[in-house]
Amino acid sequence: MATYTVERLSFQHLTELPQAWQNADYLALLTQLDYDNPAALPPAELKEMCQMALTDLEPAAAAQAVLTYLLADELTEGQIEQLAHQMETEKLWEENPAMKLHPAFFNATQLLYTAYNGKFPHPQAVEFKVKITAPTPDDLAVLDQEPAVPLLRLLAQGLTDHALLHRLFSEQLAGGEFAEAPTILWQLTPGEKTADSVVFDIISSDYWLEDFKYADTYEATLPDA
Repeated sequence: MATYTVERLSFQHLTELPQAWQNADYLALLTQLDYDNPAALPPAELKEMCQMALTDLEPAAAAQAVLTYLLADELTEGQIEQLAHQMETEKLWEENPAMKLHPAFFNATQLLYTAYNGKFPHPQAVEFKVKITAPTPDDLAVLDQEPAVPLLRLLAQGLTDHALLHRLFSEQLAGGEFAEAPTILWQLTPGEKTADSVVFDIISSDYWLEDFKYADTYEATLPDA
């Protein structure tokens, strides 16, 4: 069983995910909302006008519009309508059982939270850089192709036993299949790499990894494949 050194290099909170909403998204949403000739708007005004157009609606209707834009291919109209009402009080990016949709729920709530000056739940994510040093280049190779599972197992060892990850996924963290791992680590970007180390930039919900801010440099192991 290989022993890795895990070093947290940075940690910060995010109220919105990088590149989540682009001008093309605001333009498309304005078009969906039947805004008159949105293509004529200066690019710098698209975000503000999109938020204003949303606040012309009741909150549930605005939520339904945003969810329709983001998830029409994933959910039925009935599901979207039901979720739109839940969004006003529930943190869908934490509580909804469809974990693969959590980033989209986060992005939808973030846009609505901003537009409605806090009427929706406050979304918060975390971003941190972590350096993983392996005993050998071969041991580092397990993080090459699909790093989410081994990386999450290493990160979890920097949390207390009472952390949510341990309470909900103790068996998966111990070994075997861990299908939920890529839905917990929303964005995973490899950076600086040497023969036996690699730095990852990670974005997730504070629901899962808020307490990683307390992690110091530590040693962690991975189960044998």
